Amino acid sequence: MLIEKKFMEEALVEARLAAEEGEVPVGAVVVRGGEIVSRAHNNAERSSDPSCHAELIALRDAAVKLNSRSLDDCALYVTMEPCPMCAGACLLFRIGAVVFGAYDERAGALGSVAEIGGGAFGQSFPVIGGVLREECAKLLTDFFKSMR
Repeated sequence: MLIEKKFMEEALVEARLAAEEGEVPVGAVVVRGGEIVSRAHNNAERSSDPSCHAELIALRDAAVKLNSRSLDDCALYVTMEPCPMCAGACLLFRIGAVVFGAYDERAGALGSVAEIGGGAFGQSFPVIGGVLREECAKLLTDFFKSMR
């Protein structure tokens, strides 16, 4: 799989928008054939919906736009390692691959704490972590420092 940093940079644009809105700065883009199909950022606070993570919103939008619940020809780029809910959603949407930036040592479900995408549930997808890791992590660190 070709990793394109430009797509992680686009996910970072979304993460910055989340921070401006007072949301945890996580952004995501779904890519198919070298084109962004959908993009999103966290919206849990504004929507009062804890399931409104960037990944879920981007996956849902991509499925609607592509008129398919299977995104096996798509890659999800996300600025932070997905949590168990989002990693499970990647399985349900049959995502082709996940590329993430910052590792989540507390709740990461694609290798840090759990391994949901590695075939334990009868499905798997390639996972690449650490793309633009420092920039993604700094955005999160700076956000949480500003909240204290």
